[in-house]
Amino acid sequence: MKKLFVIKIGGNVVDDAAALKSFLQKFAGINAHKILIHGGGKIATTIGKQMGLTPNYINGRRITDEATIDLVTMVYGGLINKKLVAALQSLHCNAIGLTGADANIIPAGKRPVAEIDYGFVGDINSSQLAVGSLQLLLDNYLVPVFAPLTHDGQGQMLNTNADTIASALAVALSTQYDVRLIYCFEKKGVLENIEDELSVIQLINKEKYQQLLEDKKLADGILPKIDNAFAAIDNGVQEVLIGHADDLLQNITVDTKGTLIKA
Repeated sequence: MKKLFVIKIGGNVVDDAAALKSFLQKFAGINAHKILIHGGGKIATTIGKQMGLTPNYINGRRITDEATIDLVTMVYGGLINKKLVAALQSLHCNAIGLTGADANIIPAGKRPVAEIDYGFVGDINSSQLAVGSLQLLLDNYLVPVFAPLTHDGQGQMLNTNADTIASALAVALSTQYDVRLIYCFEKKGVLENIEDELSVIQLINKEKYQQLLEDKKLADGILPKIDNAFAAIDNGVQEVLIGHADDLLQNITVDTKGTLIKA
């Protein structure tokens, strides 16, 4: 099976011009099939405020009303996505910018209202992804770069968590490729002690994860990443790596620097 790297780059790196430039150089240097998924919440918030929109968060999640879905479609699907694509082209990496609506690659359903109405937020079913269209791009040596946007098939764009999109793409492609899903952010990996940057846990399996949860050693911010990692592992992805954007080239090898998650 061909190797495929599905790589998600976090908002903190996207917001920092120097860190982003360094990351993209490393990403462009990966000589294998690869897909990039990006966030960009802070840039959307900044531009929204310039337009008079106040962001609304509940439990750390953005509420996406009508004005906000227009905002994030412009910022994620336009400004950030096309800047990333242009930067990769300058590094001789033949990137193509996409949202989930393009070629119907990531159809999603609007999240049902429970206690909280998140608005125009999409939930993905991995089995519905248009794997054939993605393979067509990959087989023709194009590098898909996904904004964190999906669509409902009825003409409505949906704001969708980038970690979740990365996990869903990795799962959908795991029948055709040997997939390593990599979450890149500003930490070296999952830390045993949040105060100690050097306390990286090198390998997490389900037993270790339960232990960490019981000992309350995991920071809230890392939990969704680990949950998405195990969702991917449980559905056919071989390995998930959580690590620093600077360590990307090391983390596509066997000798990883971050936290490797395996079944």
